[in-house]
Amino acid sequence: MPEGLINISYVLAGIFFILSLGGLSRQETAIRGNYYGIIGMALAVIATILGGNILNLGILIFIMLIGGVIGVLVGKRVEMASMPELIAILHSFVGAAAVLVGIVSMTKSFSVISSDIITKEIEIILGVFIGAYTFSGSLVAFLKLRGSIGGKPFMLPFRHGINFLMLLICIILGISLINENNESKIFYLYIIMTLGFLIGILMILAIGGADMPVVVSMLNSYSGWAAASAGFMLSNNLLIITGALVGSSGAILSYIMCRGMNRSFLSVIAGGFGSEEGAISSESLSNIDYEIRSTSIKETEEILCSAEQVIIVPGYGMAVAQAQHIIKDISKKLLNKDIKVKFAIHPVAGRLPGHMNVLLAEANLPYDIVFEMDEINSEFKVTDVVLVVGANDIVNPGAMDDESSPIFGMPVLEVWESKKVIVLKRTMATGYSGVSNPLYIHENTFMLFGDAKESLNKIDSQLS
Repeated sequence: MPEGLINISYVLAGIFFILSLGGLSRQETAIRGNYYGIIGMALAVIATILGGNILNLGILIFIMLIGGVIGVLVGKRVEMASMPELIAILHSFVGAAAVLVGIVSMTKSFSVISSDIITKEIEIILGVFIGAYTFSGSLVAFLKLRGSIGGKPFMLPFRHGINFLMLLICIILGISLINENNESKIFYLYIIMTLGFLIGILMILAIGGADMPVVVSMLNSYSGWAAASAGFMLSNNLLIITGALVGSSGAILSYIMCRGMNRSFLSVIAGGFGSEEGAISSESLSNIDYEIRSTSIKETEEILCSAEQVIIVPGYGMAVAQAQHIIKDISKKLLNKDIKVKFAIHPVAGRLPGHMNVLLAEANLPYDIVFEMDEINSEFKVTDVVLVVGANDIVNPGAMDDESSPIFGMPVLEVWESKKVIVLKRTMATGYSGVSNPLYIHENTFMLFGDAKESLNKIDSQLS
């Protein structure tokens, strides 16, 4: 295949990737965005295979088939509640690939005499370090999201100094690598790789559960830059373009997520948020004289049916219970009763950016009744009932009025402004951040305890 045709194919693939990102930015166009991405990737793979630079095409196709089959099986078996941890582990694969490409590229560079060898070696050093960090950090994020290790941050003493020291060693070794002979280069690269692994582990371990949505998007950005580094090492323009698109979009998304939590990117990286599990500020709810107002299935059905407007706030509990389809049925029945129904989505609801949007889209919920936080916060004052399904931190009034709260200043859904709030929850336990929620003791809040899916099924059966 002529090189010019390959480059044209790469440009077209890059355009489709850009169209894919644009489509994925809105629920209405998300399916189209996925198709654009599939077309772009197909073009990239075909152009690469026909490029004539592959030594053993048979082995490559065999490996691709194995990977494709595994991907299809995993994609079909993984539930939506587990999607964040799947994405985290996929990020680690990108990091590992960048490390392997870097090691091979360094080995090949020994036999190459070129004026731009220093530039090539800098690309290798950056690619291996970013890849190693992404690999180990993504593994830790996967284990945290999976629950294999706790969401509570691991606060190693002098961790910032230790991380800075390891980073400084990597810089010194990188400079030495460029100036050393071939025998020492690969040894230095292995040390840089190892330190990158350690920094990734220590950095992500120190980040608490409340910041995990940001961590997922941040690691997405890192995986993009790792892919771009691999593209430089392989002199593959499309891989550079694709990696830059993923890296920049992930960075922008991380910024949006941080803004949604009223936190800076550096404060997220520093970690520690949510370390005091079960506390709202200086005292626990258990030390406050309060009354929990519980309600029943029948009372909830009557309250919903007597309302003029209902807003439903989904959270991670809805994902765990896989209750999105039942919620869709309930909303449909309420709409048939001429009751206005709207859904309020917080930008950091769940464990993944857009997690709730994807779940509601999976249930074929109409897009025109799903609203982002900024669009719907003013609606709560004129709303009769808010139904909170498994949400915790995103509806916490402590973020608005308690300066000692760890989440003070974080924009939240102001559900307490409505006439009545019904919270579906198993227990009074805290959310993933470990911060208790005073919403549960508000005078207009009623707790409906139990499994969300079971409770919603009963409410659905009560609605005629």
